[in-house]
Amino acid sequence: MARGGGKAGSLKDKLDGNELDLSLCDLSEVPVRELAALPKATVLDLSCNNLLSLPSDFCSLTHLVKLDLSKNRLQQLPVDFGRLVNLQHLDLLNNRLVTLPVSFAQLKNLKWLDLKDNPLDPVLAKVAGDCLDEKQCKQAAVRVLQHMKVIQSEQDRERQRKLQAEREMEKKREAEQRAREAQERELRKREKAEEKERRRREYDAQRAAKQEMEKKTKKETVQTRKPTSSSRPPQPARHKHSWSRSVLRALLLVLLCILCALAVCKLTELQHQPLCISVNTLYEDVVAAVQNHKTLQNMLQQNSQQ
Repeated sequence: MARGGGKAGSLKDKLDGNELDLSLCDLSEVPVRELAALPKATVLDLSCNNLLSLPSDFCSLTHLVKLDLSKNRLQQLPVDFGRLVNLQHLDLLNNRLVTLPVSFAQLKNLKWLDLKDNPLDPVLAKVAGDCLDEKQCKQAAVRVLQHMKVIQSEQDRERQRKLQAEREMEKKREAEQRAREAQERELRKREKAEEKERRRREYDAQRAAKQEMEKKTKKETVQTRKPTSSSRPPQPARHKHSWSRSVLRALLLVLLCILCALAVCKLTELQHQPLCISVNTLYEDVVAAVQNHKTLQNMLQQNSQQ
């Protein structure tokens, strides 16, 4: 237990029924742990000490019904002061309070309140009014509770507005995120389609080039084979033609030689030579045969006419 000058003594020694008087003990801190061990002490007097603040765990003393904190140097009450839901009587005379915590509105059992001699906010001071007698102190408790409930409602509404705004902002962010994700998916889908189309064009181009190459190769093969197959037949014709010419030339040469020999044997002095005699004889036989052949043809013609 924190105390000043050892004046607090033992808490149990100061307990009288349900009342615990720790006033004028020069306390700078509240012995919350020791007080929590005395749940019977529903009436607690901490007036006329040097308290600058109350610890947050002071609000766990929910068994308190009457609390006197007058004539200290309190500048504010704990945020969770409203947890003291059984509190009915509260004396905060002559402190340094400016405002009250919003949770003060939860003190639904509060029937008596004194806020005199505090540098209160003007609005709160006007709502609290004076506490010069029992009636005024009770009215002060009712008015301050109503005022704090209004502030709590306003803060709750503001909190709800903020929560709603945050939810809407979160929904907006989620919608924007979904829109971005949808755009990214669409972009990836478009890029994938473009990539697929590009690959298809490349495949078609490669296939067309391959087909063109195969066609060109086939054409070259056909052109290479065609002259070979077409050049072979003319060769015998060419050879046959040249052979016929040679034979004709030879026959003409033989005929020319015969004519020359015949002329020599008929017109020159060599006609009495044995060779020329044979030639002339052969010539005369040929002429006679031809004439006989013509005579035979004439006879046949005449017989056919008859």
